[in-house]
Amino acid sequence: MTLSNLLKLLFLWLVLAFGTLPAHAADDAATLINALGNASFPEAEKIIGDLGKTGDPKVVPALEALGEGDLYARKSDGNVFITKAAGSKLSLIDPMSGEVVGEESKGALTKIKVNNNLRRAIRSAQGGLTLMSPDRAVRLQAAASVLKSPSADNLELLESALAEEKDGEVRSLLEQARAVSIMGSDRPLADKQAAIAVIEGIGGRDAIGILMAASANADDALKADIDTAIRTIEDKLALWDGVQNVIYGVSLGSVLLLAAIGLAITFGVMGIINMAHGEMVMLGAYSTFVVQEVIRNNYPGLFDWSLAIALPVAFIVTGAVGLVIERGVIRFLYGRPLETMLATWGISLILQQAIRSIFGPTNQEVGSPSWMSGSFALGDLTVTWNRLWITVFSLTIFLGLLVLMKRSAFGLQMRAVTQNRRMASSMGIRTPWVDAFTFALGSGIAGIAGVALSQIDNVSPNLGQSYIIDSFMVVVFGGVGNLWGTLVGALSLGILNKLLEPSVGAVLGKILVLVLIILFIQKRPRGLFALKGRAIEA
Repeated sequence: MTLSNLLKLLFLWLVLAFGTLPAHAADDAATLINALGNASFPEAEKIIGDLGKTGDPKVVPALEALGEGDLYARKSDGNVFITKAAGSKLSLIDPMSGEVVGEESKGALTKIKVNNNLRRAIRSAQGGLTLMSPDRAVRLQAAASVLKSPSADNLELLESALAEEKDGEVRSLLEQARAVSIMGSDRPLADKQAAIAVIEGIGGRDAIGILMAASANADDALKADIDTAIRTIEDKLALWDGVQNVIYGVSLGSVLLLAAIGLAITFGVMGIINMAHGEMVMLGAYSTFVVQEVIRNNYPGLFDWSLAIALPVAFIVTGAVGLVIERGVIRFLYGRPLETMLATWGISLILQQAIRSIFGPTNQEVGSPSWMSGSFALGDLTVTWNRLWITVFSLTIFLGLLVLMKRSAFGLQMRAVTQNRRMASSMGIRTPWVDAFTFALGSGIAGIAGVALSQIDNVSPNLGQSYIIDSFMVVVFGGVGNLWGTLVGALSLGILNKLLEPSVGAVLGKILVLVLIILFIQKRPRGLFALKGRAIEA
């Protein structure tokens, strides 16, 4: 035999040998799928694991159909098919090739049932079969699936995928899935100790659950490592919980700042207890609703700009309403605080009923622009974009008011009237108009607050009532008429509320905050930042 003939025979043998392997693999997978037809739940779980070990992606449709309840066995020969409704009958689809091979009545087929254990096994097998996909998104999803449903049977597939994986994010998930899977395997102690370190790095309550489950069957040496890892994770979670409460407190404080900052101006300059301030916030929220309705119906492409458009609209509407209230009612009641409080309370009822008559008593839908939707991760926290933007917006309004008060002629007149009304009047300042425009400014800022609050609260006629008491507490605690005091008071009360809530509950937390403010005012009647003004002089 010549060398060339020998090479030809060798090549032919290789083709025959390796060319038939996929067919054998396919035959094995088809046999396993057919075995599901009369298998018990424990047997089916083992078969699913064996299907995952084949590494053949063609079995994925069969596993998906099994999980969705679309896998049936034919009673006549026990063959298993994927089914789809075809009138009164079911179309039979070959689970490996995906070809329609006939139709049968439902009575001729038996549905293969699944339970929760089988569903977990299916997810695990599906993840293992797609770990080697050329599509990064598929691999990422597969790694996440295996991490959620770990199995020692997937270790070889995970390690093979890790050896080939180049993407950093996918590799990280694969390493975590491998570590979690090792904890349920018979791997050596050193491997499990290394896996504990990886799981500790995952962190979170899921990691604690994994470690506690592994601790039940672990020996003493491994239990010590597991207990140490659990304590470390719990310490981190406690730290993150504290950070979360502070962040939520700042978010709540920014909402209180928005609601109270306009009240701080009117209360400080005019000494008016304006019980209708909450309704200004409510009118601002309804202005946002009206603007969005106009944009939805006429200019849908501008929806992402709806809040920017609503801001000046809400300011003008509520500022005009505030000006009318001051000129029509409040200016006749200066120096009579009880009558002023009763009058503004009556105005608040009138405004609420007017909104109910126009828009109805139910909540109105106010949408969020795309840039305020969703959330982002910050360590072990999830922060929503709308809360973050409201915090930024609140500080922007605060700084804008600060500039207005310190750098403008109107701000100078406001401060002069606050400090000494008679002297300001004798210097030629028209104090009645300062009062009127101050009240309009405070109302306009309340309307702007309503635009922001429409993104995190229900827009209803009762919206303002949720914030009026808290607003007064912020103003009194921070110092009447002092913007810095309002800022510090709002943030302090917001953070204190959120720190108290986990231990005493939301309602009792508010009561404790109120009691603490009362005790504080007994010692410092002028609040944190005392400011000389008409109300104090009186």
